[in-house]
Amino acid sequence: MITLAELNVHPLKSGSGTGLTTAELTDRGLAHDREFMLVDGKGRFLSQRAHPRMALLHVSYDGAVLTVGDLVHKAVDEGEPREVSVHGKPCLGVDQGDEAAAYFSAFLGLDCRLVRFTGHRATGRGGGELAFADGYPLLIISRESLDDLNGRLAEPLPMNRFRPNLVLEGLGPFGEDGVKRLRVGGAEIEIIKPCGRCVLTTVDQETGVKGREPLATLASYRSRHYDGRRQVMFGQNAIPRSTGTLHVGDPVEVLEYKA
Repeated sequence: MITLAELNVHPLKSGSGTGLTTAELTDRGLAHDREFMLVDGKGRFLSQRAHPRMALLHVSYDGAVLTVGDLVHKAVDEGEPREVSVHGKPCLGVDQGDEAAAYFSAFLGLDCRLVRFTGHRATGRGGGELAFADGYPLLIISRESLDDLNGRLAEPLPMNRFRPNLVLEGLGPFGEDGVKRLRVGGAEIEIIKPCGRCVLTTVDQETGVKGREPLATLASYRSRHYDGRRQVMFGQNAIPRSTGTLHVGDPVEVLEYKA
């Protein structure tokens, strides 16, 4: 039997994740996932790749108030949208004001602004939409895939290194690689492409310290050419094809396997 083992949302792009027992699946992924983002003076997104200390931004968001440490910020949904970018691709965000900017600038030791997603943004392929996520609204990983990796590491790592939205149990190691469509609870999800992993996975989410693993070990057995370049694959990018309420423990049905 395959079940939904974890639900994780990341309200602030590259901030900490929040584990949930129930979440709304929208056209853009889990409700409020990557709804906020930090940008530099040119509107370019900030992430743990260059700023691993962002892992220490412990974020909660209830749909109205964003809480990060001592900052309790009422989300601003009105204002002139400003052009920002994710991996060089333009999108729009509403600036969240000077108090929020001052808090995050002091925390990271650099000038930055907090923006909230607005407008529309298309996925890389597959016809879906997303907020400030890198390229797709959902990331899915099998718990057994992490177990397989941890069996090869000197020190096991938690799932939060990979920042998945949905963790499935019962597919077996890398069983997600062979799935095309699945139903979780009453919602249908289509898996679009494997997720090429970057240096962000080497940041300890508890300390904000960057190391070598798990990329060094993953590269030894999960490396392949994809989209014209060699990538280390772990997890699958996906798009919701119908919406609904998801609960940890929901049954998962594979509707279609890849050819």
